[in-house]
Amino acid sequence: MSVQERKERERASRERLIVATARELAEQQGWDAVTTRRLAERIEYSQPVLYSHFRGKREIIGAVALEGAAEMAGALRAATSTSATATATATATDEPRARVVALARAYLDFAADNPAVYDAMFQLDGGLAFAQEDTPEPLKDAFAALLETLGEVAGDDVHPALFTELFWASLHGLATLTRAGRLPPEDSERRVELLVDRLAVV
Repeated sequence: MSVQERKERERASRERLIVATARELAEQQGWDAVTTRRLAERIEYSQPVLYSHFRGKREIIGAVALEGAAEMAGALRAATSTSATATATATATDEPRARVVALARAYLDFAADNPAVYDAMFQLDGGLAFAQEDTPEPLKDAFAALLETLGEVAGDDVHPALFTELFWASLHGLATLTRAGRLPPEDSERRVELLVDRLAVV
């Protein structure tokens, strides 16, 4: 390994450490607790080293958001793939519905299990462009993971991407209202069923 390759590997390792530490601290204490000073202390590097990777907290939030988007896309695809396998013997009508229900549950579970990451993705300013030409690939892929399943149930007269946006907005509303304690938790499963049955053409 050349000296340059070793330096690049060390740099990538430090960057992963910074992002993982920011994420851990945010999940434990909230994003207000994430400062460059505290991160530098936790990773045992100086603040100038941290700034050589990220210009500030906004870029760190963006990095966490991109990592979270990749993880969410994986979780959504895994849920719908597992659902498709489990419903292989189901009727043609049941199978799309089961995949949409699995997708909705996986989305809401991801939001509940990773609140700081979810905030980085959708609530905080991470300097990332959404729904534009320069939208980063992990964000595009997370939307694609939704579209792959939801596009099937949009209906004949509705553009699949537009339907996916509407369904995603509904899931986001459920996720944020539930987390804020605005919705009774005992009805969470019924909400998913209603959302699928009222919006999706299955």
